[in-house]
Amino acid sequence: MVKQFLFKPIDNAPLVVFRIFYGFLVAAECYGAIATGWVRRTLIEPKFTFNFIGFEWLQPLPDNGMYIYFAIMGTLGLMMMVGLKYRVSAFAFAVLWSGVYLMQKTSYNNHYYLLMLLAYIMAFLPAHRDASIDAKLNPSAQTNIMPNYIRWFIISQLFIVYTYASVAKLYGDWLDFSIIEILMKGKKGYFLIGELLQEKWLHKCVAAFGILFDLLVVPALLWKPTRKWAFGFSIFFHLFNSYVFRIGIFPYLSLAFTVFFFAPQTIRNIFLRKKKIDIPTALPKPKKHRSIVTIAAIYLAIQVALPLRHHFFEDHVLWTEEGHRLSWRMMLRTRSGSLTIKVVNKETGEKTIVDLNEYLTKKQKRKVACYPDFTWQFAQYLKKEHAQKGEDISVFVNSRVKVNQRKYQLFIDPEVDLASVPWKHFSHHEWIMPSGWD
Repeated sequence: MVKQFLFKPIDNAPLVVFRIFYGFLVAAECYGAIATGWVRRTLIEPKFTFNFIGFEWLQPLPDNGMYIYFAIMGTLGLMMMVGLKYRVSAFAFAVLWSGVYLMQKTSYNNHYYLLMLLAYIMAFLPAHRDASIDAKLNPSAQTNIMPNYIRWFIISQLFIVYTYASVAKLYGDWLDFSIIEILMKGKKGYFLIGELLQEKWLHKCVAAFGILFDLLVVPALLWKPTRKWAFGFSIFFHLFNSYVFRIGIFPYLSLAFTVFFFAPQTIRNIFLRKKKIDIPTALPKPKKHRSIVTIAAIYLAIQVALPLRHHFFEDHVLWTEEGHRLSWRMMLRTRSGSLTIKVVNKETGEKTIVDLNEYLTKKQKRKVACYPDFTWQFAQYLKKEHAQKGEDISVFVNSRVKVNQRKYQLFIDPEVDLASVPWKHFSHHEWIMPSGWD
């Protein structure tokens, strides 16, 4: 029964239309990163980047190489949009975007993570079988149908993202609206709405709407009586986020996903302008249909499990940051910190205070000051730099961190040599001082 449902043939118009939106937005993201200076600030100006730990070998290309890199990704986006060499362009973009994602986390964003996941998902899906150059060049591969599991796989991924985003907001600083107030303070100069964004009543509305929208939008889009209302709220919610928080293509990508919730014939009538197509009652099951179901189930199980991992670490995730990434914990906290880094030569005992300005950009300094993995990685960088001079050093940090509206607290144990301790991906780091929070 389940397999019949998953492999039932349906109109592929939602997937085809989404491919067009997706390719256009990818191109906009990549070309826009060049035009706005994001590539220059994030990947060219820094002396080095803070990679995801374990990917230190991934460093930006020298000189203007990253401009070319992003231009290629933008071009791949256009190729996906028109369906030209779709499989090659989709896989190539997935690999290249993964490189960008893993080579720097100073500008980490949950949306970049979602785009990486989506890039691989789209590379495996037959999104080029209609309304594409590939289909015109190879008419035998053209089709108007797809198996039902494609639609439900994408909906399941969205349900996981939105549900965890809602649940993560159910904590004190969101429920007392204080984090909303902090987030809005920097928006005071916005044209027309800057003063409005400082109003307490608006903070309450944003907090409540954020929880309810994330929790209910997917079920509401699935249920026909509430679908149009949910779509209307989606437009408002995502355009509000786009203007207020300036989060790139994500609001528009989220709106593009809604094509999977409407009747496929409706999507075809609006965007593809074709007459009603005949859908067969059944499709021959792929030879590897069991493998498809198994791989999809394992992937979704991992997506369900990853956001739960912070519960297995000691202390609060807002303090330690352990288990924060890859968990759809969006706009939940602000961090600020101050630190002094002392390098001690083990042989001579000579002590030196590190001038961060010699090594880091302004944004990198902010991250090193209050994120434990950044601090640890910078200690490893200093150790390596001194080792190249023939010096064996210890690195000690005096760090104080403030989360949201709480007071500054000692963050890293000043007696621990960060250059000598290993990074642990799956357990708590004892050199992070206890938060003492309830």
